[in-house]
Amino acid sequence: MTGKAKPKKHTAKEIAAKIDAATTNRGGGKVGQADRLGQDKGGHAKLACPLCRTPAPDIKSMQIHHEARHPKLPFEPEKLVNLHSSTPAAAEATTSKPKPGVRGSLKK
Repeated sequence: MTGKAKPKKHTAKEIAAKIDAATTNRGGGKVGQADRLGQDKGGHAKLACPLCRTPAPDIKSMQIHHEARHPKLPFEPEKLVNLHSSTPAAAEATTSKPKPGVRGSLKK
């Protein structure tokens, strides 16, 4: 049985989480889309597979991709396409545009 007081509709933790979710940049919208596509700062994926153009953030992830998707071909790291070096913004590391923040999945 509950007490005589009215039960709370929301806890302080829930309200703080709502405020945080509403005010923190999660990388969505137009700025996040430009970041994911690599138009401005190269995006989050640094490398692309030369065979199927699948993006990967580092060499280890690309090696795992290559072993899974292209098992008959030898893995050659020197043939990987570096997406960050091909963008003009990669040469200018000091730009005034803010990067969108990416938090990751909320489901753990």
